[in-house]
Amino acid sequence: MMAKKRLFEFVEKRTNVVLDPQVLTIGFARRSTGYKRSTLIFSDLHRLLEVNKKGKIQMIFAGKAHPKDVEGKKLIKEIYDYANKLRGQIEIVYLENYDMTMAGMLTSGVDVWLNTPIPPMEASGTSGMKAAHNAVVNFSVLDGWWMEGCIEGVTGWSIGPHPKELVTEDEKREIELRDLYSKLEYLIVPTYYEQREAWVALMKNSIARIAHYFQTHWVMRRYATEAYTI
Repeated sequence: MMAKKRLFEFVEKRTNVVLDPQVLTIGFARRSTGYKRSTLIFSDLHRLLEVNKKGKIQMIFAGKAHPKDVEGKKLIKEIYDYANKLRGQIEIVYLENYDMTMAGMLTSGVDVWLNTPIPPMEASGTSGMKAAHNAVVNFSVLDGWWMEGCIEGVTGWSIGPHPKELVTEDEKREIELRDLYSKLEYLIVPTYYEQREAWVALMKNSIARIAHYFQTHWVMRRYATEAYTI
């Protein structure tokens, strides 16, 4: 709650938007480019508003686009448009000039870390690892590190089919959207508001089952024993 308060004070200072620390807060912060699909959550606004009726949500976005990435810049504009469209119903802010200091506040101050890349394009997903170290719960497409880190309903939740499932691209997209909205509405929001002990258990699992494994000591040990052996 201290980290959340610090983040919200920063948000208010930067944007003049006052967020409610009691409301479930979803964070999405990374380089703005097409395959990361930062606007996927806005694919069905009716379903998103249904989620919000079940329990209030608010969202914080951040991230820069490469100057030559026209699509990435367009995505940022679209998020601003959605924020204006949903004002008064779902509070949405976009933080400009994303940097490491801001990243640290976001990966420790939100409740849920959302990640929706097009598989298999996620190289790793280190922001989700950082979030887990801060007891933030991950909600992500099964790609990158989350393939190893996700224990469904224990360390967080997955979005979409397993990469080994033989489904068409259209079927994959349909399953992703179904998971995104259904898990928010029927699992994430009710757990956050109605099952506080279960939510705290998820936070503890993020540290106990993820943070102890996805950290630099483990990386260096594997390099030393597997990459550099003669």
